[in-house]
Amino acid sequence: MLYNSFLKEGVVYVPTVVKLQTGAYMDTEPVTVVPVASTEGLRLALLGVIAKGNAVVPNAPKDNWPPPVLLKYTRAKTWSAFKRGASHWHIQDKDGNYQIVGYRTHLKGYWEEDPDQIIKFAAGSTIDEVIERMITILQDAARQQSN
Repeated sequence: MLYNSFLKEGVVYVPTVVKLQTGAYMDTEPVTVVPVASTEGLRLALLGVIAKGNAVVPNAPKDNWPPPVLLKYTRAKTWSAFKRGASHWHIQDKDGNYQIVGYRTHLKGYWEEDPDQIIKFAAGSTIDEVIERMITILQDAARQQSN
């Protein structure tokens, strides 16, 4: 299971994530939008998306791929415009073993996993512990972005 969160200009976007039949993940509706300062709002958003899981859906036809769902919520016209000033993390759950993965921008402009931002949790860690850590990461990143 995989759950994304994006931070931009003091706002966190938590999309529903589906798994395509090919195995890739895609952000979709609904998207929960929460001010980063709202600890309880972030907790509820993350718990809500995790409770949904990752439904498996068919791939969109190659000539009819939908635009990134986050553009609608941020009013960005393009994905590259959204990415400017944004940060991205995901929570991954592999058979109850959790990790948080942060992303960095590759030289070619796309996001890639940042090995320096991978936090692995001990076996037996709870989703509540993972969510608390994710909230801390998001709020710390927002403070760094505003400085």
